[in-house]
Amino acid sequence: MSGNAFPGKRYHLRYLDLFVEDLGKIVDYISHELENPAAADKLVNAVEEAIHQRSSCAEAFEQYPSKRDRQYPYYRIYVQNYTIFYVVIGDVMEVRRILYSRRDLNEHI
Repeated sequence: MSGNAFPGKRYHLRYLDLFVEDLGKIVDYISHELENPAAADKLVNAVEEAIHQRSSCAEAFEQYPSKRDRQYPYYRIYVQNYTIFYVVIGDVMEVRRILYSRRDLNEHI
C-alpha cells in the first residue's frame, strides 16, 4: 500500500474532459434512446457516490492490468453496467473514463 493510502486521507478529485464526455453520452443514451431519464439520474448519482467513496482510499484497490505501459497505473470502480477508470497522481484522484463494462476495455483506455 502506498504512503498516500491511509485512513482519513481524502484525495482531491479531478475529472478529465473525456470522462465528462463519456458520462454525457451515456446519460443522453439512457434518457433519450431508452426514454428513461429517471434511470439516467440514478446512474449519475451512483457514479458520483462511488467516486466520492473511493476518494478516501483511492490506492487501496487492485490496479487494472493494462496491456499498455503507463506512467500511472489505472484503477477501476464498477457501477451498475459501467466501469470507471482513474489514476492517482500525488494527492489527486484523476477520473479518466467511464465505459460500458461489456466493451473491450483495453481497446478504449
